[in-house]
Amino acid sequence: MALTDIDLRDLKPDHKPYQKANGGGLFVEVMPGGTKVWRMRYRRGGKQEKITLGHYPDYSSADARAWRNECKALVARGLSPMALKRGDPVPGDIAPALRDLAQTFMHGWCMNTIEKINAREAATRADNTVENFAARWHDEIVKPRNHHSRIILRSLERDVLPLIGRKQIADVSVTDILGIIGKIKNRGANQMALQTRNVLKRLFAYAITLEKTHFNPAAAIEARFIAQAKSRNMSLSPNELGRLLSAIYQSRTRHTHKLALHLLILCMVRKSEMIAARWEELDLENAQWSIPGERMKQDRPHLVPLARQAVNMFKELKTLANGSEWVFPSLGNPKHHIAKSTLNVVVQALKINLRNFVIHDFRRTASTHLNESGFNSDWIEKSLSHEPGGVRGVYNRAQYAEQRRTMLQWWADFVDQQMGSATD
Repeated sequence: MALTDIDLRDLKPDHKPYQKANGGGLFVEVMPGGTKVWRMRYRRGGKQEKITLGHYPDYSSADARAWRNECKALVARGLSPMALKRGDPVPGDIAPALRDLAQTFMHGWCMNTIEKINAREAATRADNTVENFAARWHDEIVKPRNHHSRIILRSLERDVLPLIGRKQIADVSVTDILGIIGKIKNRGANQMALQTRNVLKRLFAYAITLEKTHFNPAAAIEARFIAQAKSRNMSLSPNELGRLLSAIYQSRTRHTHKLALHLLILCMVRKSEMIAARWEELDLENAQWSIPGERMKQDRPHLVPLARQAVNMFKELKTLANGSEWVFPSLGNPKHHIAKSTLNVVVQALKINLRNFVIHDFRRTASTHLNESGFNSDWIEKSLSHEPGGVRGVYNRAQYAEQRRTMLQWWADFVDQQMGSATD
């Protein structure tokens, strides 16, 4: 019975070569390294000869059987396929028709081999372009393991593939990666440039694992040369704030993430304090959030008076949490809260022409507008959990609850107004 392609794929290497017959003298030889080679034995003039076609799967089982039949036709006419393949001259005394058959076999076998090799190389080159390999990496590695796979794919499609998508993965240089990073930084998105470099670093690490390349050009660029940590003094203008929130709600990210970003703006807390919030900390009936000291930067408990808008958002989140103890449970594991990077990735993926900013700028934005609107600086500092030392600090911890409630309600109303009037 002839071997099928399924049979051939299932053949496993052994510690020494072995053979599997495919009928009529044709067989496949399985080498210890896993290579599978088509060969054929035949007898001519009482002597046994052997000839090799090539590797499987370059030649399928059907290809090998067709080649076997050509060999047998030549042997039946007294010619040696082995000698013809070796390039020995065709005997001059054979009939013209037989000479034509021999030359056709020689030419056809050579051309067929060349075509097979060229087709295989073309397919390999197509698979190894950055565009095709990135699609493979995304499908095999990113998508099954990363909740932000769509955001990573969008980053590749927007900033990477237009520049290097057609290049071979092994031909990408540090200069290519610097070009991508530079283009992103030129639009003021330093953090996005760093994030894109990190994505490419992971992509090329996978390419090295699969032996598609031997060098990781993204890893050669140190993160500190892309976006250095430095003091910031940026706050969003009213229009920018409105446009940002509008973009957040128009994006395709999870609704819980949209609410988390909105609440960060309204409550003036740090990102770490928001994402690790538990329902036991919230008293929605009395519109307040009590964050325990162990979760605060200065190890002191912090009370957040909640505006009406914030209370309504937390009520919606309570329904979405499906019984989890966390206000923002992880999609993959409700027993844990969302990751530290989740909200950063959401912000970085927004399609909005806005100055580069980070989530921490939400606190500075609130502080700036509240100060400019004449609110007491002590109330603002208390809302930011910036506690002064000494007697004044003790006094602050006991005061300003109602004043801050009024102030944060004004701030929530102000933010709503910006969303309603935002323009490009």
